[in-house]
Amino acid sequence: MTTPSKNFALIGAAGYIAPRHMQAIKATGNRLLAAFDPNDSVGVIDSHFPDADFFTEFERFDRHVDLRRRAGDGGQIDYVSICSPNYLHDSHMRFALRSGAHAICEKPLVLNPWNIDGLREIERETGKRVNTILQLRLHPAIIALRNRVRHGRRDTKHEVDLAYVTSRGHWYLQSWKGDQKKSGGIATNIGVHFFDMLHYIFGALQANVVHLRSDTKAAGYLEYENARVRWFLSVDVEDVPIPVRESGQRTYRSITVDGEEIEFSGGFADLHNRSYEEILAGRGFGLDENRVAIETVSTIRTSGIVSAANDGHPSLQRRA
Repeated sequence: MTTPSKNFALIGAAGYIAPRHMQAIKATGNRLLAAFDPNDSVGVIDSHFPDADFFTEFERFDRHVDLRRRAGDGGQIDYVSICSPNYLHDSHMRFALRSGAHAICEKPLVLNPWNIDGLREIERETGKRVNTILQLRLHPAIIALRNRVRHGRRDTKHEVDLAYVTSRGHWYLQSWKGDQKKSGGIATNIGVHFFDMLHYIFGALQANVVHLRSDTKAAGYLEYENARVRWFLSVDVEDVPIPVRESGQRTYRSITVDGEEIEFSGGFADLHNRSYEEILAGRGFGLDENRVAIETVSTIRTSGIVSAANDGHPSLQRRA
């Protein structure tokens, strides 16, 4: 029996990640009927849904979605995909739920843990659900590592080093991403899915210490039920190891567990498609799955800085 197609709307159509959502909507056999972005550089829509209605004013988009809901002719929006700036996610999810649609939101779900409680209330009121894109939980290499940890020795904790440098130009700090009130800062904007991954693999978070926090980089120590983690995040190209930089690469990612490099560079191409498949099947990651990662980055954003000792990431030693 063929599952009926669902109707989608998309908020943040001009953003970097929006094309992956358009592709996932199409790949799962569904329709994008309406899209919104204050920026009108959205020609990418033509590659996926050229007949979608597009709005640059939220008020008109809101009216369009509401008229579809009231028409009662099967054209109502079933899902709203949210690719807007981080600080607007909470508001846009509330809009989706109150419009009679489920929400599919990019990371980070929200900036503060208490926002999750408010969304839970609206879920109860509306009967609709918040889903999020935690695509690393669907990566085969991450699933394999989680299974290995779960079935391995439990008498000692794993020693983990995580480094992620994704170089950004001068534009970064001039955009909303460089404004901590809008992005949540480096740890939230580029690190939240890694912190979720660590919790997913290694269990409950037990300690969170911050060694470095600036506009372009952050570092610290996390202890989980089954791991001790030294982490380092940066958007500064100078933090890419010299041999890697000299090869022409501006991005560097490394995760080691007990000295063994975990390779998961591949396998990302279809993870948004897989996320949508799971969500549409009723197996999406919701509010509860997001809480630990949001609490983690909120603490990193607000806690005091502690000098690194043996628990400092090696990248901090190279910078000293």
